[in-house]
Amino acid sequence: MSAPGTGTTPVRVVVVDDQATIRLGLRMILDNEPDVTVVGEAGDGETAVAMARALRPDVLLMDVRMPRLDGIEATARIVADPELAAVRTLVLTTFDDDEYVYGALRAGAAGFLLKDADPQSLVDAVHRVHAGDSLLDPAVTGRIISTYVELARQAPLAASDAVEPGDRGACRVDTSAAAGDEESVARGRGR
Repeated sequence: MSAPGTGTTPVRVVVVDDQATIRLGLRMILDNEPDVTVVGEAGDGETAVAMARALRPDVLLMDVRMPRLDGIEATARIVADPELAAVRTLVLTTFDDDEYVYGALRAGAAGFLLKDADPQSLVDAVHRVHAGDSLLDPAVTGRIISTYVELARQAPLAASDAVEPGDRGACRVDTSAAAGDEESVARGRGR
């Protein structure tokens, strides 16, 4: 089924947020776009995982703090399921907290956006994630880059970690010093 007047298949989105009013607002923004359609809504992470399996959306728009299962763990479960390899997760949250950013990236989210983003930025983010891009909200990008630069100064990359030009998705950022654990922020999975 093509989006009206575009000849393309609309991006299929599931909106996941524990607040019904937020889900409604996001649905209204996205359903107003001719090339995006909301195919489902979930109020918690458990339901989000089940809907991802049942509906196979292109993009899950995932809140972080929810009952039963938070959005970061739900994202990790979806990314770990080989049958859901085509489902990409865009984390959307009110909380401008680095631990949520790192957690979302560790879980395999394709993007991280704050809820104060304007409607067009939200729509653009959905399209970019669907197209295979990864993104970070501009409000957090500077901090992530600063953390990376500081860590790179402390422990330069080994020759085996070097990335050739054009080698997208191969970069690994180790934030163990900043995050206080041995996990890396991004493993190059970016879903």
